[in-house]
Amino acid sequence: MKKKLFVVIITLFIIPLNAQQIKGITGETNWLTNWTNFKPATTEYSEPTQILAGTINSDLRLTKNNIYLLTGTVYITNKAVLTIEPGTVIRGDKETCGTLVITKGCKIMAEGTATNPIVFTSNKNISERRPGDWGGILILGEAPINKIGGTGFLDFNLDPAVSYYGGQDPNSNSGILKYVRIEFSGHKINMLKELNGLSMAGVGKGTKIDFVQISFSNDDSFECYGGDVNFSNLISFRATDDDFDFTQGVQCTISNSIAIRNPYSSDFSGSRCFEIDSYDKAENADLTKKLTKITANNMTLINTEDNSQGLVREAVYVKDKSYFNINNSVIDGFSSCVLLENKIGSLPANLAKINIQGLQINRCGGIVFSENAELNPELNKWYNSDTFSLESTKLSNIELFLQPDIKKAPDFRTRNSSQLVSSK
Repeated sequence: MKKKLFVVIITLFIIPLNAQQIKGITGETNWLTNWTNFKPATTEYSEPTQILAGTINSDLRLTKNNIYLLTGTVYITNKAVLTIEPGTVIRGDKETCGTLVITKGCKIMAEGTATNPIVFTSNKNISERRPGDWGGILILGEAPINKIGGTGFLDFNLDPAVSYYGGQDPNSNSGILKYVRIEFSGHKINMLKELNGLSMAGVGKGTKIDFVQISFSNDDSFECYGGDVNFSNLISFRATDDDFDFTQGVQCTISNSIAIRNPYSSDFSGSRCFEIDSYDKAENADLTKKLTKITANNMTLINTEDNSQGLVREAVYVKDKSYFNINNSVIDGFSSCVLLENKIGSLPANLAKINIQGLQINRCGGIVFSENAELNPELNKWYNSDTFSLESTKLSNIELFLQPDIKKAPDFRTRNSSQLVSSK
C-alpha cells in the first residue's frame, strides 16, 4: 500500500509542473496596467515650463512639478547623474530635434512607478503628433563591443568629443530606466538615417532597463550596439522599423516582453520584431571578440490585425555569425517566424547557433525560412524535429489573448496563463 501511495503522489506532483509551462508574457496580474499608454496621440500634456538644453556637466534633478522642453541635443557629461522624479514629463522639440545623450561614465536615474511613470513625448499638440517628432534617448556605456579598437561612434550627427562608447567593463552601470514611456521619437536625420526610441551603445549589465514602453518610434524602438545587458517587461508598440535591434556583439537576455506591430506602421525596408547581427560591416569588426548572442524568454510578438495585409513580414531576422535563442514564446500573425540570412546556410555548425524552443506559432505562414530558397527543405526537417516542441494554432487574437483590444485596457497574456490555470 505504501508503494502505491508513493507512486500516486509523485504523479500528481509532476502534472501541475507541466501545466504551468507558460508561453508568452507572464504575470499573476496584468503588468501593463496603469503606467502604459496605447493612445498617446490623444493624451493631454501640460505646456512646458522649463527648457532643457545644452551640455550638463554636473548632477541635475528633474521634478514632476515642471514640464520640460528638450531642445536640441542635450549631453550629460563629466560623470554627471541626471535624476528624474516619478511623474515627470519631458517633451521633445521637433524643430531642433530634441535628443538626450547620456555620455560614457554618466548616469540617468529615471525610476518612475506603476501609477506615476516618467514620460518622454512629443511637444506637438493633440492630433498633430507623429513618429519622428523628436530625437530619442541615447545611453553610451563602458561595456565591450566588437568593433576594431573597442570604441565606436554613433552616426547621428553627434559631437564626437563626447559621443564615443565601448570599453572593458561588462558590468558597467549607466543608471536605470523603470516605468518610463518614450513616445513619437525617431527624428529623421537624413534620407537614410533616423534616431531610435532608445539607443544603448556599450551599455553594461549594471544598468537596469525594466518596464519601458516605446510607442510610435520612427525607426527602431530598442537598439543595442554591443554591450552586455539584461531587459525585462519591455513594450514596443507600432514601431516603424524594428522593435528590438542588436549588433556589434551585444550579449543580451530579454524576458517577459512584447512587440505589438501594426501592418500599416511598418517600413518598406523590412521591419521585424527582432533583427540580429554581429556587426554593421565585416571590415569594421574584430571577430576575435564576442559575436552577438540574444536569449529571449517568454516573448509575445504580435501583429494586431487578424489579417496579413500591409507590410507584415517575418517576426525575426537573423544574420550570419549571430546567436539567437527564443523560448516559451508566442509569435502571432506574421508571414513567417524566423528568416535566416543567406550566408547562414543549413550547416549544423550554423544552425546550432539558432534555438527556437517551446513556441506557440499562431496564424503564421511558416516557421523558419532562408533567404536561399534551396535550403528551405533542409530547414523544414531541422525545425520539425521533436527537439523544438513547436505548437501551431490558428486562433483569432481574442481567442489567444485575454484582452487584445488596445482601445480598452489591453492584456496580452495568453489564455493558458497561470492566472487562468489556477482559477479552474
